[in-house]
Amino acid sequence: MLTRLLRTYMGAYRPQLICVVLLQLVATAAMLFLPTLNADIIDNGVSKGDTSYILHVGGWMLAVSLVQVLASISAAYFGARAALGAGRDIRHDLLHRVDSFSAREVGTFGAPSLITRTTNDVQQVQMVGVMACSILVTAPIMCVGGIVLGIGVGGTLAWVLVVAVPLLGVSMSYIIFRMVPGYRAMQTRIDAVNRILREQITGIRVVRAFVREPHERQRFSRANHDLTDASLYVGRLMALMFPAVLLISNVTIVFIIWFGGHLIEDGSIEIGALTAMISYVMQILMAVMMASFLAMMAPRAAVCAERIYEVLETESSVVPPTKPVPMRADAGLVELRSARFQYPGADEPVLRDITFTARPGTTTAIVGSTGSGKTTLLSLMPRLIDVTDGAVIVGGTDIRDLDPAVLRAEMGLVPQRPYLFSGTIATNLQYGKADATEEEMWEALTIAQAADFVREMPDQLDTKVAQGGTTVSGGQRQRLAIARALIRKPKIYLFDDSFSALDLSTDARLRAALRPATREACVLIVAQRITTIADADQIVVLDCGAVVGIGTHDELLETCPTYAEIAQSQLSVESRA
Repeated sequence: MLTRLLRTYMGAYRPQLICVVLLQLVATAAMLFLPTLNADIIDNGVSKGDTSYILHVGGWMLAVSLVQVLASISAAYFGARAALGAGRDIRHDLLHRVDSFSAREVGTFGAPSLITRTTNDVQQVQMVGVMACSILVTAPIMCVGGIVLGIGVGGTLAWVLVVAVPLLGVSMSYIIFRMVPGYRAMQTRIDAVNRILREQITGIRVVRAFVREPHERQRFSRANHDLTDASLYVGRLMALMFPAVLLISNVTIVFIIWFGGHLIEDGSIEIGALTAMISYVMQILMAVMMASFLAMMAPRAAVCAERIYEVLETESSVVPPTKPVPMRADAGLVELRSARFQYPGADEPVLRDITFTARPGTTTAIVGSTGSGKTTLLSLMPRLIDVTDGAVIVGGTDIRDLDPAVLRAEMGLVPQRPYLFSGTIATNLQYGKADATEEEMWEALTIAQAADFVREMPDQLDTKVAQGGTTVSGGQRQRLAIARALIRKPKIYLFDDSFSALDLSTDARLRAALRPATREACVLIVAQRITTIADADQIVVLDCGAVVGIGTHDELLETCPTYAEIAQSQLSVESRA
């Protein structure tokens, strides 16, 4: 997977990679040539006392060293550009893929895991790409070249290399083989730590309210210890790698010096040749050490590449049409025809045989007990999820034949849990309409009953908003989310229990202001309070995912026991209050 990922994304940087290969070849050839020149100086210059020869060959050594340095720096530059560019492209494609996911795919992976895969996992692959550009060409050539040249100058000492090099290879292979499962466990446990930490930060108020700090500390501590144990396992193997390389290499040098000394005494080889032999052993050691760096990172990067491909190869259950149909003029007409939705592997559908029509200029309310499928039903209309059977028709066209962007541009959604982005009140309103003027913003805020508290803020529209909208109250957050939907003036409004945090008087004023603003649009409201939807043109009552009644408030009180029970329970509570 790692090789496939790097080949796919670094292929776009072929010119830079060609430069890297050529420059690394030059740098490695220069490095391998230096011990030969050094041996020549010792045998023909130092031993004979020929200063001019030493200066002449020494000058060539300086020139070769300069070429090596320049080639290495240039290769590192081009390699870094290729690897970092590939990392940027992977992150771009991951984000694009995640953006295409429906709620089903996001729930399958989980937000913490998707964040880890887009950041930490890509970083690991990117680092291996940088290392590969620096090492992948240099290390093999240096190792093979060192062996060949070492055998050439060492003569009968070549058997030492024949024994040492395979021993080094076997040692490294064993350690790397043991590291792969350790890195896989590490990445999984990083996901767990991110998930728990995200839950604790997001739910800090709940944790404190229920005095669950000790439990949460213990929960995080378990995940943290699991990650630590996996990291220590890999760390011990990494710590074993360098001593193994150094031990084998140093023992090899000892043998070369020991047996080489006897050969020099016998006159079989020159001192320069023995020095060159030691230099080539050091270069082989350096090549193995460089390969070890890459080998330590490659297993973890391979696991990360698998996790990245899991996301890239997951197709969204909401597939855009290959030839989208243009949106018709009557985009405010919404019809559900025997719509059904069931999660994969679930025993029962969440929604079954849902059929009703919502027309422009009317308000359709959806009520039902908790878990009856109200939010799921509303999610079908902007195609956040797709029906598993039946159809959702907007403007006389099946929404699966429409471009999702065009479809959603005709809708203003206020989700059950309104979310505000970090920035200002103005930038959050501009999510609804990017080119909204200040006048349009205040108009939307006025209708949403949010203008008063925004005017009281020191910076008004430029007031800073924290991520998630945690710097404002729940009711203010809902009204700002409603204003964000109103500002785009869509043909279809989707309010998913968007008035639950409002007091009754604010709720009444908001609904009164909404009527003229949404007079020509199709309005669908999911609500818990009967008072919020009592004046709706039609009310759809859900029970266990099925429609058990459709009609006005008065009609349903007489014909639908489920609705009458909900209304009676709320009236009883209000009368007691």
